Amino acid sequence: MGSRQKAAAAVTGFAIVLGATQMPACPAQAVAGTADIHPIESNVAAKFWASATATSNSSTARQAVDGDPATSWFADAPGPQRVTVDLGGAYDNLRKVRVVFADPGVHRYVVEASSDGRRWTRIADRSHSRVRSRGAVELFTRPRTRFVRLAVDPLPGGAKVGVSELQVFNYLRDDLVLGADLSSVDDFQTRDYWVDPLGADRGAGPRLLDVAKDRGMQFARLRIWNEPRAESTGQPTAVPRQGPDRSLESARWVKQRGMGLGIDFHYADSWADPSKQPKPRAWAQLDFNDLNRSVYDFTAGYLRRLVKQGTAPDKVAVGNEIINGFLYGSEAATIGTTSPPYFVDQAAIYQSKPGGGLLWQYWGSTDPTEQRLYNESWDRFTTLAASGIKAVRDASPRSKVEIHVVVDKGRLAKTMEFWHQFLTRVKVKGQHPDVLAISYYPQWHGTLEDLEVNLHTMATTYPQYELEVAETAYPASGGDTPQPNSPFPQTVQGQADAIQRVFQAANDVVGNRGSGVLTWEPASYQAMFRAVPGLPNTWEPYASINVYNASRATHVLEDTVYATTVVGAPPALPATVRVLTIADSLLTDVAVRWQALPPGATDAPGQVTVSGVTDHGPVTAVVDIVKGEHR
Repeated sequence: MGSRQKAAAAVTGFAIVLGATQMPACPAQAVAGTADIHPIESNVAAKFWASATATSNSSTARQAVDGDPATSWFADAPGPQRVTVDLGGAYDNLRKVRVVFADPGVHRYVVEASSDGRRWTRIADRSHSRVRSRGAVELFTRPRTRFVRLAVDPLPGGAKVGVSELQVFNYLRDDLVLGADLSSVDDFQTRDYWVDPLGADRGAGPRLLDVAKDRGMQFARLRIWNEPRAESTGQPTAVPRQGPDRSLESARWVKQRGMGLGIDFHYADSWADPSKQPKPRAWAQLDFNDLNRSVYDFTAGYLRRLVKQGTAPDKVAVGNEIINGFLYGSEAATIGTTSPPYFVDQAAIYQSKPGGGLLWQYWGSTDPTEQRLYNESWDRFTTLAASGIKAVRDASPRSKVEIHVVVDKGRLAKTMEFWHQFLTRVKVKGQHPDVLAISYYPQWHGTLEDLEVNLHTMATTYPQYELEVAETAYPASGGDTPQPNSPFPQTVQGQADAIQRVFQAANDVVGNRGSGVLTWEPASYQAMFRAVPGLPNTWEPYASINVYNASRATHVLEDTVYATTVVGAPPALPATVRVLTIADSLLTDVAVRWQALPPGATDAPGQVTVSGVTDHGPVTAVVDIVKGEHR
């Protein structure tokens, strides 16, 4: 997390389609505020990385998958036609395809899916249709789908085939881990937390982790400071919160609740982030070889303590937001670091020996001396990092290793240079990570579209690694004005929407490479909790916290039906629609209760919509009203 964010924390201690068709909105279930939260669904065919081809007029095939119903692809030749969308990578939880033609008619077609573009599985067959319709919603289950193909028979009379939309919907995977950095469980041990502290049944509690687990957080990350010190003076803190000893107890609390455990080594006595990476005081005056040995010994030693007490971590981050290196030493004078204050005020100690800071100002320099200094800084940094990785492998071999950086707004090239240098060099040193992680805070890291670009670039450049958004957050207070680079208001609802959109971005990474999203310190920074008025020392969650439980669909509904009727005649709407149960991929029928059309709704050619409701959510009928004999 950035230095400005850390300072704030210290003081206080959209192109998204939300699946209203899958299941009813989750009620708030919390006293503080309200949030209308629906399961995530995402039309990945419209993503910038997807591409489309067609049997004819292929240059305009993109218009069939661009998410804009006002644009259409039209064949420029007679005969059977195919439109194929390449989603850019495999997806395991695609569940719905929507086919919309440019005009209502008797469209006969099949929809097929494939992993490789060669072997195809039929997922919908309307090749014998006799009914005029603009399209249909098709439900299916087929893991590892990358390609979806629409094959259309010729239209009567030689009319040209036109496709307005071929949409393919992705849903939140079960293995996308949602959690938070909950290091503040150490700070807030004496607080009471309840889901509904004023209710007759207060729900989960009385600890922060109880509410977090109950509300759907599956994973808790804990930061580890070597010897906790005050950010301003560098003096040891009276209570060594987030230090190694106290964090052993925090780890036990996490594991007792069946949550995944992450360990985030800062390799510092206070905050480490992109703007500051101070050495621990105990290591500050060590020669480099001794510093390197200390990284290994500290990492392995602490992990062995965790393993011994039965709390082996699921994931270990070697450093925190280390885009600029870590364990700064004498190179800090060249880097220009001005914080933390004790690092500058005690430069004779903290900057006396070389460390692992990166000399980015020499990146791309043609000066031989600057090139040498740049490469030497990388060698020192990756030597230290490789020792940390090796320590994890030796002490806790089942733990995944994460390297966590940032992608500042407009600085993707820098981050990709980081990955190139880092991954190449640690491989030479015999090590490798498992997870490449980034932070995402819109005010510093850009728009949600930037986030998607960053994740996609990393995923396609390094497909052998998992990707994680290791930190994100959004405020629940501040009013209707969004944060910079965000479309969401600073409200309880806006907080839920902003966090859910990050879930979506991670879930939509091609190849199922997005492995998780963690919010940062939801009990303190841009908090998802508040103090309960009138109840001393009691805290409750905002309704936005239900985003963890409510973002996964349990059912996917045939949420749109298309019908055609002639002028003056009521449409024939189906009594049931299909519903897919995700847990077992079972397709069943569910009854629809349609609203009545207002008088005169079909008196003229055009299009009307009719609302319906089912036990699994709303349905919309799109009715084309045409002249002539109804077919």
